[in-house]
Amino acid sequence: MSDGVVIVGTGVAGATAALALRSGGYDGAVTLVGREPHLPYRRPTLSKDVLLAGMEVEKALLKPATHWDEAGIAVRTGVTVTGGDTGAHTLELSDGAALGYDSLVLATGGAARHLPGLEPGPRVKYLRDYADAVGLRDELGRAGSVIVLGAGLIGSEVASAAAKLGATVTVIERAPLPLARVVPPAIGRRLGALQRGAGVDLLLGVRPGAITVDPDQVAVALPDGAAVVADLLVVAVGSAPDTGLAERLALRVDDGILVDERYRSSAEDVYAIGDCARVPNPIEGGTYRAENWSAAQDQGTAVAQVLLGGAPAPTVPWGWSNQFGAVLQFAGWPAADDALEVDGTVEAAEGGTFVARCSRDGALVGAVAMGRPKELRAVRGELAEKITGARVP
Repeated sequence: MSDGVVIVGTGVAGATAALALRSGGYDGAVTLVGREPHLPYRRPTLSKDVLLAGMEVEKALLKPATHWDEAGIAVRTGVTVTGGDTGAHTLELSDGAALGYDSLVLATGGAARHLPGLEPGPRVKYLRDYADAVGLRDELGRAGSVIVLGAGLIGSEVASAAAKLGATVTVIERAPLPLARVVPPAIGRRLGALQRGAGVDLLLGVRPGAITVDPDQVAVALPDGAAVVADLLVVAVGSAPDTGLAERLALRVDDGILVDERYRSSAEDVYAIGDCARVPNPIEGGTYRAENWSAAQDQGTAVAQVLLGGAPAPTVPWGWSNQFGAVLQFAGWPAADDALEVDGTVEAAEGGTFVARCSRDGALVGAVAMGRPKELRAVRGELAEKITGARVP
């Protein structure tokens, strides 16, 4: 017996795919399966509203419970897929149930990278899901001092929240600048100035040494022999795609589930979207993992278009980060070594807004902006047109 379309993962990618199937006229069964106990919720709120304002999960839900029922979408929470057979189109669930499918969409997301031997506890926190955010929020409310390992998007947002809550904050980053993998150096310097302007002790180009966790404090050794001591340590050193199920199903995996431009995996009728998927880069070739909310949402819509028999609309990854009183926005595929065409100024001393168009080998690849949402949308549109044009025979 088939359960129509089964979507594994209740994040925004999976939830959007389910909703887009219904809005597109699909009348077969749609089942969402997720390991978390909650209905699909807005994950960007974790490092923002949950940490700072104590938002409860009910207010972060993508849709109320009644909406899923009315749409005829079965949402099975608190359960995982333990295995399956892609040839027989069947799945086995952790609660002992089984599902058959016509089409299977893997939207399993990712997991926070853990440091070996450093497990979460009262003094050590990671941030990936709502339970993590609640635990971190409670400890931030008590901590007078916080160490954040990593100055990427999550690390910077956690540092911003901790500073706003009144904690003394130290950020330790091995790269020479914040968000070094995401933005060019000039913008990284602007972000570093924002952190230091908020009182954060930002240690860049520093490889942390031994980490000692005691009942009352945590200490991180530094290369010069000194140590930073705090009440709480937050580890934000990136994420890894959750490919466990894909591997059990014998799909092709290489730092993500490998898919084509229609999100098809190496197994028939099995697709992958969101943080777990490695998709073709339509601008530069090769593949990439988008790892942000907006891209996951766009891919959810796109895979629904494929399942409905259409062609997926071009997706250009984009996202934003709220940190230290500023909103950083990015679109496309910006990188540290891009050439910049700046409207405004990225200089920290001058402040103000800017949009920086990022080019590689003379071709536009993305943009990074602060306070220029209209211009950023325009760059997204340009990139989408380039993708569409490249697809025309």
